Amino acid sequence: MAGIFKAYDIRGTYPDQVNESIAFRVGYHYLDLLDEEDRARGPVVVVSRDMRSHSVPLAEALKRGLRARGVVVIDIGLADTPLNYFATGHLRVSGGIQVTASHNPAEYNGFKMSRRDAIPVSWDTGIARLEELVTSSTVTGDEEPVAGEETRDVFEAYMEHVLSFVETAEPRLVLAADAANGMGATYRPILDRLNVELYPLFFELDGTFPNHEANPLKPENLVDLEREVKAHRCDLGVAFDGDADRAMFVDETGRAIPADRITGLLAPRFLRKEPGAVIVYDLRSSWATKEAIEEAGGRPVRERVGHSFMKATMRRYDSPFGGELAGHFYYRDNYTADSSIMTLVHILNTIRETGRRLSELVAPLERYFATGEINFRVDDKEGMIRTLAERYADGEIDYLDGITVQYDDWWFNVRPSNTEPLLRLVLEARTRELMEEKKAELLSILGDPV
Repeated sequence: MAGIFKAYDIRGTYPDQVNESIAFRVGYHYLDLLDEEDRARGPVVVVSRDMRSHSVPLAEALKRGLRARGVVVIDIGLADTPLNYFATGHLRVSGGIQVTASHNPAEYNGFKMSRRDAIPVSWDTGIARLEELVTSSTVTGDEEPVAGEETRDVFEAYMEHVLSFVETAEPRLVLAADAANGMGATYRPILDRLNVELYPLFFELDGTFPNHEANPLKPENLVDLEREVKAHRCDLGVAFDGDADRAMFVDETGRAIPADRITGLLAPRFLRKEPGAVIVYDLRSSWATKEAIEEAGGRPVRERVGHSFMKATMRRYDSPFGGELAGHFYYRDNYTADSSIMTLVHILNTIRETGRRLSELVAPLERYFATGEINFRVDDKEGMIRTLAERYADGEIDYLDGITVQYDDWWFNVRPSNTEPLLRLVLEARTRELMEEKKAELLSILGDPV
């Protein structure tokens, strides 16, 4: 059980770390994380699962645990994580739990949890407490249900919700989409209504991921999509991760677009409707993202990495939109939750409205030169951060997430991973030469990348 309770979810290998016994106890003690008001009024929780074969028994055990504690279950069945968030808000229930291991390999599984209005449960807001309860739990798994269960189909409502953001359906565009055998495959009915000529890749649900890993952040997992875009002269391509809460995009030349450029591209759309609004971006994002928000008349707010932090900050400022470098994009009009398919809709709107190619649209955001995220295995993470603070004491330093050091012509962030035993580096500079120079300098301190 050690190590499966993460910053944003519960995740581990099945069945040695995550199994039916754990699932039952997670369900049983989830009630303790709910607000007193929800507990008093009669808690109702949405449960759904991804396409992994062991998600079925885990979901059943989870539901038994919830019901044994008096929580009514609404089972929405096979679903992507954004659909679970939508259902939680749309049905006005006490919370939601998705059985998934997101982009992790086939042997992994876990649980993503939220409260009323799809407010995420993170380490600080409940997962640490849940670890204590589950670890010390005396329940056997044989406890009888005392609350009911019903099934509900909410996909049609979600599809209409997503389609409500389509601003123009002309002209017809050519789209390649890679579902990686994950939950993005369930978007086919939505894609069929977006007036696109679709070239689908790996739309067969298969939790063994036979074609490639369902993690579009890794360049090797975009090779098939890039090839498809070029072969069919597509206007763009989209790649979804395993539970389809993230998306990465490829322009018409087959080139992957960093997600912070997508944030900078879409922010002005929201600021046209709400001049002066706050747009939230994560601290790994390019200087160009912040500048694009300012140029469009918005207030850029920088936040630490992680959906629970991003969503909380967006709620605090009533922000209509936010984005992360990992490919999460958040929408106030979607219960402040992430939605990969809504992001595709907004990009299609932008291309159609402007009549410009995607590469042209993002070109103004290509002002600086970045390394992308580089990982290092470091035994003493805190010690390394202290070393960096001493070495770069002449820079502008903050500790919002790990350490960020800024100079006039370059900056870097080094932060501990929330999900793996790693330090992660992102570095950006005004010239490629300076970026390469400073990258080599940081590597000489941090060691060899992994």
